[in-house]
Amino acid sequence: MQMHKRVVFLLGALGLVAAALSGCGGSGGDTILVGEFASLTGKEATFGISAHEGTALAIEELNAAGGVLGKQLELRTEDDQSKAGEPANVVNKLISKDGVVAVLGEVASSRSLEAAPICQQNGIPMISPASTNPKVTETGDHIFRVCFIDPFQGTVMANFATATLKAKKVAVFTDVKSDYSKGLAKFFKEGFAKAGGQISAELDFNGGDKDFKAQLTAIKASAPDAVFVPGYYTDVALICIQAKQLGLNVPFFGGDGWESSTLVTIGGSAVEGHYFSTHYAADNPTPKITSFVEAYKKRYNGKVPDAMAALGYDSAMFLADGIKRAGTTESKPLRDALAATQEFEGVTGKMAMNAQRDAVKAAVILQVKGGKFQYVATVAP
Repeated sequence: MQMHKRVVFLLGALGLVAAALSGCGGSGGDTILVGEFASLTGKEATFGISAHEGTALAIEELNAAGGVLGKQLELRTEDDQSKAGEPANVVNKLISKDGVVAVLGEVASSRSLEAAPICQQNGIPMISPASTNPKVTETGDHIFRVCFIDPFQGTVMANFATATLKAKKVAVFTDVKSDYSKGLAKFFKEGFAKAGGQISAELDFNGGDKDFKAQLTAIKASAPDAVFVPGYYTDVALICIQAKQLGLNVPFFGGDGWESSTLVTIGGSAVEGHYFSTHYAADNPTPKITSFVEAYKKRYNGKVPDAMAALGYDSAMFLADGIKRAGTTESKPLRDALAATQEFEGVTGKMAMNAQRDAVKAAVILQVKGGKFQYVATVAP
């Protein structure tokens, strides 16, 4: 099915929709325009759809509670189709044509890195829900994220490999086309070496490849206790299937790029028992998570929200919190209010913004068990 590239969500009362359509940009009219870019189609579509659904739910809840600064929020969403080149196109449009006051997105670090300079040059705050590569916020002082970053995630998984998996030798299998994968591999290797671990083999693949057997044969020959694959779910599922076929029966583990129900749909029994780090667990019984999961399931036909949905929700709530504290949607006061955040409680936990505008917060470890993701532990920063 061909999805229209442009998806516009007009949220709020009908009168406000009419006002928005009559040409009120930014927050000059009765609405506050918020931009979002996401991979709604293409290779990482489940990430973009989840993040978008969480974002849209937050906007709906904010509007139902009276909006922000007495105005309703209107979300303008653009599909970047999981393709390089598209983030620049759609974010330019959101800023110059639509006149949004802020931009939410993206999940993938490489696509956030493409859009961030445009937001920075235009002085528009950008909040990534889930891009963990440190370079994203290094773009400039208008770029934020509500997720932890790869040095932390890499260190968490290095400690997990040592303390929980009791692994002394780990093979690392990296997607060389992905900034996310390369960053996470680097920080894992540093952390694992510090903990006294040994890297038995280092091999590369290109995201989108279908045959990994040559590299997995070399990995098997290195006799690792476990294999670290900092990749995205489609590739990871195929890697696990081929590893099982080759009799490479050791624990595989990775980062938040694994988190999609598609991992289990494609990987089946081959991903069973493996682990990954992520931002939240739907089965963690805190009141905030429980009420979010219930609201999301009600809104999206019983679907259980994954970490990308929770982070999308938090990115919109974090923006709304910043607008309230700034008392305006003007760029500089809004940027300053977001940067000054020392206590924000999201669905994915309590967080503070550090000097680099990265969220300081905990990670969780999940295991694939019985075809579902099961909470194992929370690891504090």
